[in-house]
Amino acid sequence: MSPTQWDFPVELCCRPMAFVTLTGLDVVYNAVHRAVWDAFCANRRADRVPISFKVLPGDHEYPKCRPKRTSYEWYIPKGILKTGWMNKHLNLVPALVVVFYELDWDEPQWKEKQSECATRVEIVRQSLQGRNTKVAVVLIQKKTPLPPGEDVIASERAAALCNACELSGKSLFVLPHTDHLVGYIIRLENAFYEHAQTYYYTEIRRVKSHKEFLNKTTHQLLFVRHQFKIAFFSELKQDTQNALKNYRTAYNLVHELRAHETNILEIKTMAGFINYKICRLCFQHNTPLDAIAQFRKHIDLCKKKIGSAELSFEHDAWMSKQFQAFGDLFDEAIKLGLTAIQTQNPGFYYQQAAYYAQERKQLAKTLCNHEASVMYPNPDPLETQTGVLDFYGQRSWRQGILSFDLSDPEKEKVGILAIQLKERNVVHSEIIITLLSNAVAQFKKYKCPRMKSHLMVQMGEEYYYAKDYTKALKLLDYVMCDYRSEGWWTLLTSVLTTALKCSYLMAQLKDYITYSLELLGRASTLKDDQKSRIEKNLINVLMNESPDPEPDCDILAVKTAQKLWADRISLAGSNIFTIGVQDFVPFVQCKAKFHAPSFHVDVPVQFDIYLKADCPHPIRFSKLCVSFNNQEYNQFCVIEEASKANEVLENLTQGKMCLVPGKTRKLLFKFVAKTEDVGKKIEITSVDLALGNETGRCVVLNWQGGGGDAASSQEALQAARSFKRRPKLPDNEVHWDSIIIQASTMIISRVPNISVHLLHEPPALTNEMYCLVVTVQSHEKTQIRDVKLTAGLKPGQDANLTQKTHVTLHGTELCDESYPALLTDIPVGDLHPGEQLEKMLYVRCGTVGSRMFLVYVSYLINTTVEEKEIVCKCHKDETVTIETVFPFDVAVKFVSTKFEHLERVYADIPFLLMTDLLSASPWALTIVSSELQLAPSMTTVDQLESQVDNVILQTGESASECFCLQCPSLGNIEGGVATGHYIISWKRTSAMENIPIITTVITLPHVIVENIPLHVNADLPSFGRVRESLPVKYHLQNKTDLVQDVEISVEPSDAFMFSGLKQIRLPAQAFYTYQYFCQATGSTHG
Repeated sequence: MSPTQWDFPVELCCRPMAFVTLTGLDVVYNAVHRAVWDAFCANRRADRVPISFKVLPGDHEYPKCRPKRTSYEWYIPKGILKTGWMNKHLNLVPALVVVFYELDWDEPQWKEKQSECATRVEIVRQSLQGRNTKVAVVLIQKKTPLPPGEDVIASERAAALCNACELSGKSLFVLPHTDHLVGYIIRLENAFYEHAQTYYYTEIRRVKSHKEFLNKTTHQLLFVRHQFKIAFFSELKQDTQNALKNYRTAYNLVHELRAHETNILEIKTMAGFINYKICRLCFQHNTPLDAIAQFRKHIDLCKKKIGSAELSFEHDAWMSKQFQAFGDLFDEAIKLGLTAIQTQNPGFYYQQAAYYAQERKQLAKTLCNHEASVMYPNPDPLETQTGVLDFYGQRSWRQGILSFDLSDPEKEKVGILAIQLKERNVVHSEIIITLLSNAVAQFKKYKCPRMKSHLMVQMGEEYYYAKDYTKALKLLDYVMCDYRSEGWWTLLTSVLTTALKCSYLMAQLKDYITYSLELLGRASTLKDDQKSRIEKNLINVLMNESPDPEPDCDILAVKTAQKLWADRISLAGSNIFTIGVQDFVPFVQCKAKFHAPSFHVDVPVQFDIYLKADCPHPIRFSKLCVSFNNQEYNQFCVIEEASKANEVLENLTQGKMCLVPGKTRKLLFKFVAKTEDVGKKIEITSVDLALGNETGRCVVLNWQGGGGDAASSQEALQAARSFKRRPKLPDNEVHWDSIIIQASTMIISRVPNISVHLLHEPPALTNEMYCLVVTVQSHEKTQIRDVKLTAGLKPGQDANLTQKTHVTLHGTELCDESYPALLTDIPVGDLHPGEQLEKMLYVRCGTVGSRMFLVYVSYLINTTVEEKEIVCKCHKDETVTIETVFPFDVAVKFVSTKFEHLERVYADIPFLLMTDLLSASPWALTIVSSELQLAPSMTTVDQLESQVDNVILQTGESASECFCLQCPSLGNIEGGVATGHYIISWKRTSAMENIPIITTVITLPHVIVENIPLHVNADLPSFGRVRESLPVKYHLQNKTDLVQDVEISVEPSDAFMFSGLKQIRLPAQAFYTYQYFCQATGSTHG
């Protein structure tokens, strides 16, 4: 049997569509006919009716119809379904034959044309004799027809044509060849579809009519056959609901058939066909759960129906095909919009199909293991006269024989042998790989990484069995990464074993060495004797010898591999292999650890390299190299031990490079850092460990950074979470898990041996030249040189502080904005041991608040490290926080000449401006002088002189001044009138003579000035005597431009008697005198 026997027929898998043949069209030489045909078949959209068209000649011979059976009484069926039946109704027997004929209603030779058309129809009917196929005629016309009823000639001639062709009016159509051809074609299609529907309905009725002649005893096969035909015709009719119903009935009838070894294959074949149809229709109806339930039922019913034990591999092939077909249906439904989930997707069905394909392979290996002398039977029992079977699922050497007893056992034996020999030639691995590949694609799509990895391993193994070792390694390498990262060591070992076989059979040196290194390591679950064999083979390869074959390899493949290995040995080439271990788990572990996170430049940098071997036997390495980000240090960190190739596995424990399994080897390295690297990080970029030597082959294991491989991070995490107490080890040994990789260290400057002191008197006062005395003293044993000082505001603070802080070395000059906030690299010379120097800094702070000041002293000194003289740059810094405060508070107020508080002043009337200076400094302040700068709107009444010159104010003390001012009339000014500025010159009392005086300018407040029309001024003596007269004079002044009359009234008082008018009217610009006579002593009011 051919390998494709298990594939479903194309006619079963396609969508059944009504078959309509078109005759009378010359699509090659007639352009009009070609346009008609293209309109039917080209660019068919989904919304057009499902019809399959075919152009055939008018005299085409259709399959002949067998004579109708009137009775089934003595009829014994030979099988369930003929192999050509579905194809016959899909592609050979049409539901409708359409005769195309070019004929216009106004044709002059109408009679002749009508007769010719009738003849063509008759020829078609003759070729369809006995069939219920419908016949229709389409007249291709050049003119657009008139609406029905308007063209009398057309109606008459149409009736005559129908009569001549024996057609009903519904079977005659007109097709005008105009610009709207496609529209007419679509209308024609719909009419054709209705005719086809009628035909298939008739066929269903015809098949159903046979049921009354059948009996359950001898016609069981016919029940299945007829039910299948009804369902298939229903599909052609596009009645999928009835089709599904009839397929379900047919499926149940199949399983009611008596199964025996002789007919089990036919039953399974038909069950598989019908199940496929049911599942396809369920997906089409968007009921995927029904499809899944049907498939599970199908598998449960059929998985035990194995058949002949000698051909049991056929059952697995059939099962594999069932799962594959369902997976295809599921995947097709998903592409059409069905939503699948992670736990229910086509991948599971492809996986199961691959499983049965693997079972088929194993059974075939057992059952088809004939000797080479066994020849294929002649004549071939699997051949038939027609080249195909008559009925699906039957044996070619006993077609149509339904007896359970084998009439010719010898023929049966020969047929089975032919099948077995054919099966032996099947490339099973190719089938399995295809199915696994489909499953992997699905699991990748639905994010099932572990299922994907599991199946990729199986694919790799199948490629191995198929001797495609390159593809096998590619797949296995991909999966190994996942298994390493997740810690599946048993699975990893199994995959590595297969990979090692592939690399051996291809003589791939680097791959063979890499897999051997990992199989010897801690991740491998192999037994010690297996590891010993691999270790021996590895050493053989390093000694430029061929390794022993891997167990369970194909004998022919091993012979080919041995030739390849011999070629590898004889060819000259690169014998050094560098293998990066960060992606796998070798048998040697490495960790690098600096003794400290930082080293001073005058102290040797020290670090340890820890090595641990996990192989069965002690092993000697030839060289260890450590590489740094600064390659100049690489030369100081190399250990090399000369050894012969055959000493690699010598049981020696001497020498630094000999590793004993399970024991940790610690190697110490140290070097002197370069002064240029101060402030930089020194990193171990890689550690290289060489196994073997250059005379044979040398493998260099390369650890990136400070060591660690693919399993290190996971092991470190497990160790950190473990509460297990570690056993006590001797003093010279350490627990491997307790070693933490530290692959980098900082080089920092030498520890300075100087002292830096800062002397100052906080807090600083705003805008003063604040003195900061820096004292530097050397405590070094030798002279220090190139001493430099950096001082000022510490960088990184608020930008506003930087703009308002200025530093200088010269206190005699007042700083302005051109002075920096930080003075850098001020040279101060050299210092001998014990010598000290002082430097005075002056800081001016323009705003209040806290500031952090930095004093940084650097110098050079010669020193010796490990008998090597180096020049070290040392530095020491001191920071100090200084608070800046206001030196004093100034209060200003306006009072009258009688010292009464004024909210406003009056034009041309003198008033007093009083200033009050309150010291806020903790240190004594000297007010050198003060000055009042008046605005143009103000005038002074008397001389302006400072009243606080050289006044010393202690904390909390105040100094006051009083100035008599007058404001001329300026009219109404909104917001008041500017008064001017009050300028105070001051300095800290304790400051040196040459420190400049600080000037503080206080802006005086504005004052509201009010104009009044009449001024009244009284002249009276400062005192009076009892019983003596007291002259009082009142001055009245008119401030307006108009003459004003004023009425004066005097109120009496018990303390005085007065002479003069009690009430008087007089002009405003005048004065009037009263004589008072005092009657009482004391302070009195008149």
